[in-house]
Amino acid sequence: MTKQIPVSHAGSLPRTPELIAANETRRIAEDGFTLERTPEFDALLTDAVVDLVQRQQALGVTIVGDGEYGKAMSSAVDYGAWWSYSFQRVAGLEVTGEDLFTQPVVRSEPGKVALTSFPDRRDWTIFKDAYQDPTSGISTGKNATAFPATTGPLSYVGQEAIASDIANLKAGLAAAGLEEGFITSLSPGSGARISNRHYATEEEHIWAWADVMREEYKAVVEAGLTVQIDDPSIAENWDQINPEPSVEDYRAFTRIRIEALNHAIRDLPTEQIRFHLCWGSWHGPHTTDIEFKHIVDLMLEINAGSYSFEAANVRHEHEWKVWQEVELPEGKKIVPGIVSHATNVVEHPELVADRIERFASVVGAENVVASTDCGLGGRIHPQIAVAKLATLGEGARLAGARLFG
Repeated sequence: MTKQIPVSHAGSLPRTPELIAANETRRIAEDGFTLERTPEFDALLTDAVVDLVQRQQALGVTIVGDGEYGKAMSSAVDYGAWWSYSFQRVAGLEVTGEDLFTQPVVRSEPGKVALTSFPDRRDWTIFKDAYQDPTSGISTGKNATAFPATTGPLSYVGQEAIASDIANLKAGLAAAGLEEGFITSLSPGSGARISNRHYATEEEHIWAWADVMREEYKAVVEAGLTVQIDDPSIAENWDQINPEPSVEDYRAFTRIRIEALNHAIRDLPTEQIRFHLCWGSWHGPHTTDIEFKHIVDLMLEINAGSYSFEAANVRHEHEWKVWQEVELPEGKKIVPGIVSHATNVVEHPELVADRIERFASVVGAENVVASTDCGLGGRIHPQIAVAKLATLGEGARLAGARLFG
């Protein structure tokens, strides 16, 4: 078989109009954030995933996912579905009226850093007029459910939901004649960003999320699939600390989250674990993003087999050069973003090939999987998302022909 550059994506793909409409009409339980399921909805979801897998295959995607279709979106624009889905799978949560936008402002100091509210983020305050202008294009849309707080001991109750996700993707793989697929799952550090009203410390809260999410990771890998652990908190938290901390303080703050994640994935096969890092996928200026060089070694401490990260958007494309200085561990792969969710402009296949070849030149072509910066679902128009996946597949074929002959 001719060698080629594998093609994947970061998880979320645009939902069908039918699926969005079905989610919008689902009944919300008395807790205020659990969406009730019906046999009719489950059948619609299965059909949508099976069709989606075949559409990915036709576009040249070789490592397919379920598009995060099991993670509810009830509007076409929703930047939070990758996270909010978890609330329905974890006990110990309650809607209190306090969320990322209403949490109190927190001021950090040297040696003692903490996350502040979203409106107090540094990029959001520097560009306050733009963030508050509904015509700026920065809007992150509407979440399907409310954000709760941790008010009791956490435990995993999502067994039925993750089993459904697994079954749907496997049905899609079987229909397409494929074997390799992935499902995304929330990281402990990202889960613990909701308000904590139960655990004595932030660290206890993070470790509780690690114990909870391990159940989901195990279910995916035991089904023979890859689990992609979504953790923008590793990079994105930097902007949510006000004022800007020292790099040393931030690395110490971040290492706790990495240790908790490694605890959650202990003894799981690394080749079935993909880690996804991003700087937050909303279409803002991102002038206060931390530089990749300050955290790339921390990312590599995570016991994953492959590492997905943004590399195509204009704030981070130049950072491919960190791999000239950082050695990729033996047996590991990188899954760089080669097309971006952050622009409606569709990348040219030659540019796609050039970007792939850059990474191949420093880590080896056999260690590169071409992907998207972040999820395309809920962030760009479905028609544009299709075009981006198509150009990703075409560019990967060009790069493969050049690299492998």
